[in-house]
Amino acid sequence: MTSSSSTPPLLRALNGERPDTPPVWFMRQAGRSLPEYKRVREGTTMLESCLIPELAAEITLQPVRRHRVDAAIFFSDIMVPLKLAGVDVEIAPGVGPVIDSPVRSAADVRRLAERDLGDTPAIAAAIGIIRDELAGTPSGDASWTPLIGFAGAPFTLAAYLVEGRPSRDHLAARAMMHADPDAWSDLLAWCARISGEFLTVQVDAGASAIQLFDSWAGSLSLADYTASVAPWSRRALDAVAGRVPRIHFGTGTGHLLEELAVGADAVGIDYRTPLDEAARRLPGVPLQGNIDPAFLAAGWAPLEAHTLDVLARGAHAPGHVVNLGHGVPPTTDPGVLTALVERIHQA
Repeated sequence: MTSSSSTPPLLRALNGERPDTPPVWFMRQAGRSLPEYKRVREGTTMLESCLIPELAAEITLQPVRRHRVDAAIFFSDIMVPLKLAGVDVEIAPGVGPVIDSPVRSAADVRRLAERDLGDTPAIAAAIGIIRDELAGTPSGDASWTPLIGFAGAPFTLAAYLVEGRPSRDHLAARAMMHADPDAWSDLLAWCARISGEFLTVQVDAGASAIQLFDSWAGSLSLADYTASVAPWSRRALDAVAGRVPRIHFGTGTGHLLEELAVGADAVGIDYRTPLDEAARRLPGVPLQGNIDPAFLAAGWAPLEAHTLDVLARGAHAPGHVVNLGHGVPPTTDPGVLTALVERIHQA
């Protein structure tokens, strides 16, 4: 991929360049901590909100207007592709995703594999609205703000499908991986197809970059990830290869960084691994991260010092997109995020 000084800072950094202003966005910036988000979400469930184009667009745009971040992240949920494919899933308040009929056998996998992604016009319509406000069609200068699309990685989707709800250790999913490798492979192949198609819909509609989230890959050993998960994550990323920059992010994945980098254009680093160490292990790979979200509530002096340390360590990578090492906590003061973006842009 090529870029120039007329390309927005985020895309330049993902291309391994050093723009004059460090680009910054925050995972989970769209929602949760913003009072305007809580107002517009009243009366709708999470998954309903994701599939109402005007509402999804409004929520996506709120943090761009408020914080002046360098990218919008499409407001959706990793369960949306499963919902579109006809899986009976809901987001239970205080619990998270709950699958009505968990996938526990080869027969369950075969039935699931017959499902297609389904209708996606709501996704394309929302992105069209977002692009109109972001001036998302490049116009010869760097004034437009990129939109990042995303999807859940195959293992994270499979873990929810097998466990039926959030789990700390994903024992049922990891047991299936070893007890029935063929069924596991078929399940991951389906998840990779659905994730890849969901990413493609977003890129076709105008997303300028994508991120593949693997929320639960950190529960796996390197051997299990390499043999039984990584090929399917790469298949999902391959769906948009060469079209837009692809960021691969997982939590608790410090032991998996080299594998995460294969098939990706940039790697998101959580708060546990220093960026200079990640840069040493991933030479030539642009990095994203990795401010510890705990510092958002620690006071300005510790947050500023920590952020400057992250920027210094990120200088060891060919390109650095500043972000948190995980998502914005729901109790975060929005004013802190706005001030943090200003400070990063001054660095």
